Amino acid sequence: MPDDTEIDNFAQRTEAGQNRIRSFAFVISVCVCVLFSLGFILSFGGVRQSYKIELDEKINSNNAPAASLVRLPGIGVARALAIVTYREDFGKKDSNNPAFRNCEDLQKVKGIGPQTAKEMSEWLKFE
Repeated sequence: MPDDTEIDNFAQRTEAGQNRIRSFAFVISVCVCVLFSLGFILSFGGVRQSYKIELDEKINSNNAPAASLVRLPGIGVARALAIVTYREDFGKKDSNNPAFRNCEDLQKVKGIGPQTAKEMSEWLKFE
């Protein structure tokens, strides 16, 4: 029959072995998490892709719907809707003239400055 000392030694060795296994499992799980994170970053957010806007034809800002205006550089949904709203309000005041005769007229719309107007000028026509 084993004495108390042998039982204590066995219990300590068993506990030490379990601690090593837990430590090893922790290190492995951290490594797996880091690898998954790196994979996610590289595949989704780490590499920025440049894009070029290609339009079949120029957009007439005096009658284009907001869905078409959104395709212009620097124009999001809010600015596209602001252009349409400005154009409609302008038409109520002066229906004989177009709201926009050139890119500078687009700067009358809130949120569109000289740089934005310049960036989208090659994609617009004014009729």
